[in-house]
Amino acid sequence: MFLIVGLGNPGKKYINTRHNVGFRVVDELKKKLSFPDFVFDKKSNSLLSKKDEVIMVKPNTYMNLSGSTARALSKYYKMAEESQIIIHDDIDLPLGKIRISKDRGSAGHKGVESIIKDLKTKNFIRIRIGILPENGKPKKAEEFVLKKFTDKEENIIIEVIETAVKAVEVTIEEGAEKAMNKFNF
Repeated sequence: MFLIVGLGNPGKKYINTRHNVGFRVVDELKKKLSFPDFVFDKKSNSLLSKKDEVIMVKPNTYMNLSGSTARALSKYYKMAEESQIIIHDDIDLPLGKIRISKDRGSAGHKGVESIIKDLKTKNFIRIRIGILPENGKPKKAEEFVLKKFTDKEENIIIEVIETAVKAVEVTIEEGAEKAMNKFNF
């Protein structure tokens, strides 16, 4: 069984912002794999879509509180740490790049920090989606991540989301190591 958690912030205000790229990957994966519509789950305060041995999740908390959702679902489904895939934006990776990693620290990402704290482990798979602009890291990163992509960036991110979806599929079917070898470029 796999738990796939896309990180983002709930609400219309945050749709298509840089910080919500995790939600976008999960939405695209849901479409591609013909999963049922998301349904609100009160116990985990999240939107869930389940099919076969895969549960897709969009926490209904704000980014910095994502760990409570991950903990509730992990406990309820008795998930092995290595069967949990967290998908999120990464301001330290250039726009257009993805990296798959596991057993790593948060690198300052508040959503990942929350998950590490609440799961009491960092031994889960992460698919990191680069959002760093060409001109380097903005001085006010907290504000930058809550803005929408420019038209040029949006064209790039659409392709990256497709790549991330393929990376999730390979991770599920062949394992994290194979996915790392194939997609960490």
